[in-house]
Amino acid sequence: MSVAAYCVFCYRKIGTSGPATKKHLPWNDIRKIAKVTGSLILGGFVFITYEVLSLNKLLQIDTRALHQEKLKSYVYVRTASLSPSEYQGIAYKARKEIHKAVRRILETEAKIFRRPFNEQFSTFDGEDHECALWLLLKRSQSEDKAIRLQAVQDLASNSHWHDYQYGTVAQTCDQRTAIGLARSKDVDLRFFLPPPPLPKIKTDYPIEDELRLLLVSLPQTGLDQCVQYFTSLALRESSQTLAAQRGGLWCFGGNGLPYCETLSKIPSETVELFCLQALVQHSKISSHCDKIEAKGGLQLLQRIYQLRKDSAKIQRNIIRIIGNMALDERLHSSIVRAGWVSVLAEVMKSPHIIQSSHASRALANLDRDTVKEKYPDGVYVLHPQYRSSQPIRADILFVHGLLGAAFKTWRQQDIDRHLDRKASGGEEGYIQCWPKTWLASDCPSLRIISVEYDTHLSDWKAKCPVEAHRKSIAFRSSELLDKLKAAGIGDRPLVWVSHSMGGLLVKKMLVDASKDPEMDKIVNNTRGIIFYSVPHHGSQLAEYSINARYLLFPSVEVKELSTDSPALKELNDDFLSFAKDKKFSVLSFAETLPTHIGSMIKLHVVPVESADIGIGDLIPVDVNHLNICKPKKKDTFLYQRTLKFIQDVLAQEL
Repeated sequence: MSVAAYCVFCYRKIGTSGPATKKHLPWNDIRKIAKVTGSLILGGFVFITYEVLSLNKLLQIDTRALHQEKLKSYVYVRTASLSPSEYQGIAYKARKEIHKAVRRILETEAKIFRRPFNEQFSTFDGEDHECALWLLLKRSQSEDKAIRLQAVQDLASNSHWHDYQYGTVAQTCDQRTAIGLARSKDVDLRFFLPPPPLPKIKTDYPIEDELRLLLVSLPQTGLDQCVQYFTSLALRESSQTLAAQRGGLWCFGGNGLPYCETLSKIPSETVELFCLQALVQHSKISSHCDKIEAKGGLQLLQRIYQLRKDSAKIQRNIIRIIGNMALDERLHSSIVRAGWVSVLAEVMKSPHIIQSSHASRALANLDRDTVKEKYPDGVYVLHPQYRSSQPIRADILFVHGLLGAAFKTWRQQDIDRHLDRKASGGEEGYIQCWPKTWLASDCPSLRIISVEYDTHLSDWKAKCPVEAHRKSIAFRSSELLDKLKAAGIGDRPLVWVSHSMGGLLVKKMLVDASKDPEMDKIVNNTRGIIFYSVPHHGSQLAEYSINARYLLFPSVEVKELSTDSPALKELNDDFLSFAKDKKFSVLSFAETLPTHIGSMIKLHVVPVESADIGIGDLIPVDVNHLNICKPKKKDTFLYQRTLKFIQDVLAQEL
């Protein structure tokens, strides 16, 4: 205040001293004022500088404490070096200080002009890779879907981060990002937190008892008869195991017979498998999934999964249950909290096609950001199993036949494959599923789906012996059509590939879809059908089974393959009547060699005349019924002709 008063006094003195004459200019007074004010300004600047430096010293943060945080074992795996010699030189430190100053200026400017502060400068004084990490994490939670997906893709593609940075992502990313990372190809598993620790259980309380209690807690009335059958079977088996532990003769009579057949297995593991098969059936019912989650089923399944790492069947059934529960979006948070995302991401990397495909289905059902379809039980995507920026142009649907499966039916031919591998020098490994490996590489813009359903030659081996009508082609057609509709079949151009009885099922589904306005797009988008030894006019297998019915007890599906079956003739007539109008492209392969069924039976399962549907091309091939859909190599005629047909009928899309 005194300095200001003095300056005012001097100016007033100059202003009231009268008019200046030309001889006496007021330069002396100006010099005096300049000296005083200059000294005051300089002193003030020195004082402010001193105060800023003192305050900066008081507020200086010890960076060693920050680095020490990075050493905590529950977040970081490897230790970070604290040696100052590893930091960069003076230029690096100067650049950091300039970044801080620029950030403060930009923050002040944003406040003054009331503009939003650019997020790119929010961590401007951090490490380059640190900035990238946090920016990607923030963008992965953006409301803009395109920004969000690109951020997840960028996160997954980075491989230069430290362990603690992967741990940071694992702990800070949201549920949607974690699922997206799990569905990214070649993702680093350090992005995922391990499953949470489970409470310890009493040593005298076996795990199968917990499974049994979970099954008992689920609704038991008003159920599908097959669900009731599997549940009662599992509960009976667990009761017999309990009796065995108490010293009972559990190996004779009743449902204990499977134990006698497989004495090498641990009884508790066998019971767990029975219980899990029952849970698979329950998990197909949405209301039962709620009960499973409410009773702690997700955590129980996690415990069994970790304990049974040596049992692929048990783990496969557990992942199958998770995939069914993931169909209900209300359960997604519970599935993620139970630690299943990290487990599924790990299984996706499995070299075993069955395991990885089950995990792929579960993750696809969890991923609502990029997948609009849902994949019910028995519908598996072989390609693409990961997120991809390449648009899908068309669908290929594989349907197996009698005693087949979604994966094993479409494997590479395995007769004398060891000799073939030795002859070829081992250049090409054995292919577990050629549609996933060969076809996906030749036609990457296709979505390749394989379906699975139970079939049996004899009712002795039927998994669910009740309700015989379930095994009929008509029932399976209705059931599969509903599943395929949920999976988006019919939204794109479609090619069907079928083997044996699967071809009859394809025809029945197309006939049924043509009569249903809601399913009509499946017919309209069908571009072509491939039949591998399909018994359009019946099979000798059915004739043999009827003659030997006291030995085989032929199943419903086998009886339907009889040459005099009216249902078979009606189906073929119905299909041909509208297939010619739709001008479907059809390619049929016919076997010319007999097939060994067991050690005593040798049959020509589908004769050439039965494999001829009456439209399209018919190509006889010198293989038996089992190998007609299993090419020996990628360059063989069987695969190359199949590939050419697909490329021709989808030429506009590919």
